Amino acid sequence: MNVTSLPMLPDWNHDHMLVVFTGLERPDLANILGGRHEHVERLAARAKFDGKSGTMKSIPLLDDGFPGEVVFVGVGNDADHKSIEKAAVKSTAGDMLKKAGNVVVVLANDLSDKPNAHGALALGLMLGGYRFDIYRKEADRFTPPKSLSVLGLTTADLQKAEALYAGIKLARDLVNEPANILTPPEFAKRASKLADLGIDIEVLGEKQMADLGMGALLGVGQGSELESQLVVMKWLKGGEEAPLAFVGKGVCFDTGGISIKPASGMEEMTMDMGGAAAVTGAMHAIATSDLACNVIGVIGLVENMPDGRAQRPGDVVTSMSGQTIEVLNTDAEGRLVLCDAITFTKDRFQPSAIIDLATLTGAILVSLGHEYAGLFSNNDDLVARLNTASEQSGDRVWRFPLTEKFDSMLRSRVADMANIGGRWAGSITAAQFLQRFVGDTPWAHLDIAGTAYVKEPHDQGPKGATGYGVRLLVDLAAGKK
Repeated sequence: MNVTSLPMLPDWNHDHMLVVFTGLERPDLANILGGRHEHVERLAARAKFDGKSGTMKSIPLLDDGFPGEVVFVGVGNDADHKSIEKAAVKSTAGDMLKKAGNVVVVLANDLSDKPNAHGALALGLMLGGYRFDIYRKEADRFTPPKSLSVLGLTTADLQKAEALYAGIKLARDLVNEPANILTPPEFAKRASKLADLGIDIEVLGEKQMADLGMGALLGVGQGSELESQLVVMKWLKGGEEAPLAFVGKGVCFDTGGISIKPASGMEEMTMDMGGAAAVTGAMHAIATSDLACNVIGVIGLVENMPDGRAQRPGDVVTSMSGQTIEVLNTDAEGRLVLCDAITFTKDRFQPSAIIDLATLTGAILVSLGHEYAGLFSNNDDLVARLNTASEQSGDRVWRFPLTEKFDSMLRSRVADMANIGGRWAGSITAAQFLQRFVGDTPWAHLDIAGTAYVKEPHDQGPKGATGYGVRLLVDLAAGKK
């Protein structure tokens, strides 16, 4: 949904809607509607609007030459930029603005002086107005307002919101795409378009990965007719400091392979590339914002299919690190993709830290539902930075332990390790597996299986792909240390 800034109110007509965000029992609307704020305040009283967080009231203006309607949105008395953004998301995530005319959005005086209030409002309107309906017939698609303008929004705040939203939208679009459209080669093609933003792009095919010894990643994709890809995105505008590295799991469709998943729910495995989507979206937002930082994005793109060439339970593969892996379950494939991508990133770029993102385990949903991503790390300072970025961005994380006891659950009868650790602590043993490939590099793993895709509307938008991780990574990159 396109949002513009508005320096002053336009001439009012029947095609206008006024949306007022306020935390007061009655909105203080001085200087709004050309000094006719008393009229709007009377409407708020008539609608019995109390300003409480989450409340919305709509009432016709139709009085004294002001046609159209006014919508009051409550933010609450203890409002900050987060609650303003949340209220804005709610106002556009539903059908309130469907087929509306010219919409003017106003922060009442009790909110307009909050730090970053207008920027949060603009971003929230964009996030809530996201739709993925390109495969519906045109009559069933969401029709946005003719115009959606925020009174008093500065150009700088608008540009910042637009840059971040563009990255989130890209990630959401990638996750929402069906797997017959977003194949590994197609994903690589779309990621390569970031070159237009000044990002250096490199795409490795199967032969190049084989030459590097990426037997773990290539083993996952060998049952597919579609070639696996490794995409490297480089944004180096931070001087001589070592880059921060983001690594994303990009399983464009996951049948489970020979260890095939149940049919029920398998259609949701189009979202198993949510980590790669988050990394790609974050790189887009970083470049669009022109952040002065050094960041590397690496995504491993595969399709996990069960044909006659697919790897079998019990196969042994050799990773790029030289460590061998007994594949006990071909549906524990994401860690096989990530371990080679992590080794490649560590050896080639010697980053200051590696953060990997992956829709890795169903077990993380049992622990955290759809509210938090699981955080695993070998470095307390990196965890502190991620917690700060999480607080700033709203992409929430919760740390889990890593110990020798959990690591010992990965013992194999024939290889250096198995790719699963048994029934218990599945999210932790998956992280322990990945830790074997990071060496001394500060590293964090984010299991986003519960946060990349949701079936109900949430604080940052409608149901479906969330774009989780984009904001977190951007804030981490912007914070640098």
